[in-house]
Order: sequence, then C-alpha cells, then structure tokens
Amino acid sequence: MALPRPGRPAGVLSSVTLQLLLHVTAAYFVFYFLFTLGLIIKKSLVLSYPADALVCDIFLLFLLAALEFLHFYSGVKGNLTESETYVFGNLFLTGATIMLTVYFLVWQSYVMRADVIISSVSLGLYGLDGVLAFSTLTRFARVHS
Repeated sequence: MALPRPGRPAGVLSSVTLQLLLHVTAAYFVFYFLFTLGLIIKKSLVLSYPADALVCDIFLLFLLAALEFLHFYSGVKGNLTESETYVFGNLFLTGATIMLTVYFLVWQSYVMRADVIISSVSLGLYGLDGVLAFSTLTRFARVHS
C-alpha cells in the first residue's frame, strides 16, 4: 500500500457529480449539435437565409463543437487528476460555450421556438457545470495550497 505524499491529502478530491454532469452535457451536446444543424439547414431551405449569415451560423456551430470537445476534455482530465489548471480551463471554456449558446438562443439570423428550448436546456447544463467546476476548483485550491 502506498503512503500519501507529504502535503497531499489521502482522500480523493474529485467530484463524482461534476464527472457525471460533464458526460451528460457532452451527450446532450451531440443532440444539440445535430438538431441545430438540422434547423439551420431547414431554415436555409424554407426561409430567405442570407449566404453570409448562413456561413456565419454554421461556422459558429462548428466552433461551439470544438469548444465543447475541449470543455469536456479539460473538465474530465482536471477532475480526475485533481489539476487546478485544467479545471480553470474548463471554467474558461464554459464561459465561451455559454456565449456561443446565447448567440444561438438570441442573435442568430432566425430564432425558432425549438432553438429557444434546446439552447435554454444547454445553458442550464452549462450553468450547473460552471457552478460544480468552480466548487471543485476551490476545493482543489484549498487543499493543494
């Protein structure tokens, strides 16, 4: 049996709740991405969607997907390794994903009721994720300092 290193607690500081929420958020994002992409395609076929706005909306959706991947990776890695740096990165990326989700909720070219519903659920998940990541970060910082 390995003895704990000096200055390091013997217990585990990782948050099971944060880990579960990160996986739920990632699973929901797959649905969110596909549904939003489908809505953008439908709107471009049915409505007069300006070409530059269509390109912008699709680019921002793929940017959101890349940020969500980094958000998930940094959150899981930071939580499992008890790394303050990765959890802080997760918090930063949570803010960026919230801003892009707000874009799809409010500022995209055409906002439908379905956009409002799925973006609101996504914002709720990101909000919970941010609160849990912050509490986990403070727990890591308190013990590791």
